[in-house]
Amino acid sequence: MKEYQAVVVKLTRHTREDEDTLTDLLNERSRGGWEPALMSQDEQRVIILFQRDAVAEG
Repeated sequence: MKEYQAVVVKLTRHTREDEDTLTDLLNERSRGGWEPALMSQDEQRVIILFQRDAVAEG
């Protein structure tokens, strides 16, 4: 079974800031075992859907 997490990043129109924000986000989620599954972008935001295998409880 998989679990999912959606993240919406508002773009600032400052390329370097946006690059740093996205890099930090991807590195942080990667350390938590999340992998990018889907991405969508428009002029104002980037939406990234992450997935990982769910940990069985019990």
